[in-house]
Amino acid sequence: RWYHGHLTGKEAEKLLTEKGKTGSFLVRESQSKPGDFVLSVMTNEDKMDTGDRKPHVTHVMIHYQPDGKYDVGGGERFDTLTDLVEHYKKNPMVEKSGAVVHLKQPFNATRINAANIENRVKELNKMADHSEKAKQGFWEEFEMLQQQECKLLYPRKEGQRPENKAKNRYKNILPFDTTRVALRDVDESVPGSDYINANNIKSIPEDGRNSEHCKIYIATQGCLQTTVNDFWAMVYQENSHVIVMTTKEVERGRNKCFRYWPDKGCTKEYGCICVRNVSEREAQGYYLRELEILRTDRDERPRLVKHYQYFSWPDHGVPNEPGGVLSFLDQVNRAQRSIPDTGPIIVHCSAGIGRTGTIIVIDILVDIIHRQGLDCDIDIPKTIQMVRRQRSGMVQTEAQYKFVYMAVQQYIEAEQKRLEEEQRNKRKERDYLNIGYSPMEKGRAKGQPPSPRAQSVVDDESASVYENLNIKSPKVSGMSNTGR
Repeated sequence: RWYHGHLTGKEAEKLLTEKGKTGSFLVRESQSKPGDFVLSVMTNEDKMDTGDRKPHVTHVMIHYQPDGKYDVGGGERFDTLTDLVEHYKKNPMVEKSGAVVHLKQPFNATRINAANIENRVKELNKMADHSEKAKQGFWEEFEMLQQQECKLLYPRKEGQRPENKAKNRYKNILPFDTTRVALRDVDESVPGSDYINANNIKSIPEDGRNSEHCKIYIATQGCLQTTVNDFWAMVYQENSHVIVMTTKEVERGRNKCFRYWPDKGCTKEYGCICVRNVSEREAQGYYLRELEILRTDRDERPRLVKHYQYFSWPDHGVPNEPGGVLSFLDQVNRAQRSIPDTGPIIVHCSAGIGRTGTIIVIDILVDIIHRQGLDCDIDIPKTIQMVRRQRSGMVQTEAQYKFVYMAVQQYIEAEQKRLEEEQRNKRKERDYLNIGYSPMEKGRAKGQPPSPRAQSVVDDESASVYENLNIKSPKVSGMSNTGR
């Protein structure tokens, strides 16, 4: 996992200096000499003129010889890159300057080809099974994310204001000011009237490319009794038509979310928003409610909001398998796509970071794979980091982190099976079409038209072939919400 493939020297230096520590190393392809490799190592820091210490990265060329051996320009030769790395982990190299180059801990690559996720999961599981390496695998990747989290200290002043403190379900989980949802159309003379514990989450890649596929969610906490009016004001303001709730109102005797909707067939006013519960039904693992909302101070048609409450997430940990969550997201997305020009999907649990973050990250990754195909690259830790830059603590536990991998793996396996089935059906269709003529008819078809009877038989067969084409319903990707 220390192999990073096509990575430039500058990119390697940026990675190691920003996220590594002394002794961190990686191996990459040589840009100047294709076929060779480079070992990039974070060495003892240079002392600057000011007295400050500056991180230093040493690059060591690894030569690939014609006989298939690897070396660093003298000394021992090795059959594989792994053998070379393992040797120099035990026997440090010495630079010409006399500086000792220690390979202490690998700086692991987290980007993988989507189709190769099964191998990555096996590798992470295998590492976690070794008793002497109990703190590797999923734990190691998640722990590295946690260490990066402390660097994302964006201001959260609004949530700390005295007038807003009581609006936070948990005093330590506050929205970043930079991405918070600010309520408009409020009484500005009331301090904090624009505050709600919620953040906009955009799925924009780091490089900013393909931003037309950017999806927007709102991640928020479960309502308190005192924040229900603000919640519905946000739903209305943001033109959201789909709400995803991933908790029960009470779990293990603890209040997780105040019930913010009326009973079936009933109507209730929350501030200036009137909500009517039109219908409610239980599906596999979740409730679906259809709610009509309108502003009482405006003469307008009611809006339909679909409320999906996933009640199958266990009180502790994560679901045993991700199939139920993937099916649930599939239904959520069908609803979202059916509404033109809709606003973001609103996702919440209790704190609005654990299950909420897990659901959003799974959806972003599934959407990338759906759009780009199974040959695309995905980076699960990097995706979580992107989301955490917009709301802190998203994907809260190692178990949730592993569940993201499991869900993405199951989605990819289902896609692979679907594509294999599609190919089989195409082959069957081709075989069927190829036996449409006897050899005599084929010869006659080239020279002269067949008899009317033969013609009618061919036409009938063609029609039946097209009638029986395996036309599938459109495949659902992640939550659709583009360009808003």
